[in-house]
Amino acid sequence: QVQLVESGGGLVQAGGTLRLSCAASGSGFSIKTMGWYRLAPGNQRELVAQTTNFDNTNYNTDYADSVKGRFTISRDNAKKMVYLQMDSLKPEDTGVYYCKAIVRRSGYEYQYWGQGTQVTVSS
Repeated sequence: QVQLVESGGGLVQAGGTLRLSCAASGSGFSIKTMGWYRLAPGNQRELVAQTTNFDNTNYNTDYADSVKGRFTISRDNAKKMVYLQMDSLKPEDTGVYYCKAIVRRSGYEYQYWGQGTQVTVSS
């Protein structure tokens, strides 16, 4: 079993900065993809950013258009962690941010979600 625990959410004024962290716990797996999704009131959960490890050397990173140039995703494979640096925050960035991981174990892939962390950006 893999558990994901997020931290770093909070209340910040527009233009401010937050850094989210997500730690994966457990053993016997490797991480293919780690990323962040958000759920805003009245909206569906959407991808914010994710990074996919293809061969431990090459990574593919995707960002939602709305956060490109403002958010940066990074990961530490040794620590099984992913981070989301959020700069120039806007009120529309408000929502619950969820960490997602796709892991490989025994030739299969499994998807896990964290419990979410609230980000509120005031205008």
